[in-house]
Amino acid sequence: MKALLVYSGGMDSTTLLYKYKDEIALALSFTYGAKQDEQQTRCAEANCKALGISHLVIPLDFIGKYFKSSILVGGGDIPHDDYDSDNMKSTVVPFRNGIMLSVAAGIAESRGLDTVLIANHSGDHSIYPDCRPAFIQAMDAAVSSGTYEGIRILSPFCNISKREIALIGKEIGVPFGQTYSCYEGGEIHCGECATCRERKEALAGFDPTKYLK
Repeated sequence: MKALLVYSGGMDSTTLLYKYKDEIALALSFTYGAKQDEQQTRCAEANCKALGISHLVIPLDFIGKYFKSSILVGGGDIPHDDYDSDNMKSTVVPFRNGIMLSVAAGIAESRGLDTVLIANHSGDHSIYPDCRPAFIQAMDAAVSSGTYEGIRILSPFCNISKREIALIGKEIGVPFGQTYSCYEGGEIHCGECATCRERKEALAGFDPTKYLK
């Protein structure tokens, strides 16, 4: 496998980076006007440098300009609820993974790579339509059909929990302190938004993160 990783700099995609480090030829990050862009990109750059993996950052500025989501700069307040709350729908960036996977597939084919890795997991399914197994399967089929080399989309964590991902990361030595999750985008994790709460639960017992609350 010669892979490209869609890499946010969060704990899930960083675990995927370390797990498949010998097969990843390129880690691809996107900035798109999210409040956490700067912090996540900084972590992504640091981890790629530590592993000697090429890292490319592509701006998708049109998302921040034309899409609606509370996680975008100027998109309003981040709801401090659990993921099963209806309020959390405001954090959806419409079709974000579809856009990113499409760009990733084009870059993968341009560079002679055969696989695109993405780190969505089972905890995403209820809120984010473009993280669900049916969506990943459909995109895999579309990308395979739409590329000369039949590039595949691989989602190793699609059917496991964030806690299980954290335990995999712990076993292989992922530096979770060099990852970022918070929707608020501050230098220190807020500790209250849904992604901070989920992070705390996943890393319970070995969490190096500093939280405001």
